[in-house]
Amino acid sequence: MPVPCTAVGTLLVLIAATSVAAQQPVPAPAPGTPQAPGQPAAGASAPAQPAQPRTFTAPVGLLFNTVRADRVDDFEKAMAYLQTALAASTNERVRAQAAGWRIFKATESAPGGAALYVFFLDPTVIGADYSLGRILADAFPDQAKLQEIWKLYSGSVTGGSLLNLTPFKAPPTSTTKLVAPEK
Repeated sequence: MPVPCTAVGTLLVLIAATSVAAQQPVPAPAPGTPQAPGQPAAGASAPAQPAQPRTFTAPVGLLFNTVRADRVDDFEKAMAYLQTALAASTNERVRAQAAGWRIFKATESAPGGAALYVFFLDPTVIGADYSLGRILADAFPDQAKLQEIWKLYSGSVTGGSLLNLTPFKAPPTSTTKLVAPEK
């Protein structure tokens, strides 16, 4: 029996709400990409935190991005740059990532009124880094332009999380035949 779209949307919002509660930080940019606003500049005295790559270990993945309601336009501009970067890449691994990368906006709001965007990745490139900083830096070598794009993204995203998905396979049924109900 097909599941209604509204039920799927509600499920995604519930999953996102759980994910947002965990509030995994937005990954740090790859080397050569600009610092996120509010982060110390390279060489500052703050302790360095290693960048957490966004990688998948399953054939399908979801990336949830919660976006400030007042910064939706900025996030969508950043996503337009990302889509341009993915489409223009000559890197075979990035092109393979792009082939299965779709971006959705949830109709329902996330907790606190934030907008929810879901990256649906099917298939994933297992082990590939889906961090936006690296992909954008490869496509936009001009540091001023890259800083502008990164500010759009980092100023709009309030959190995110990654979810690996494995296709469900029903267990084998018993050899007992099903009997139709009597009329």
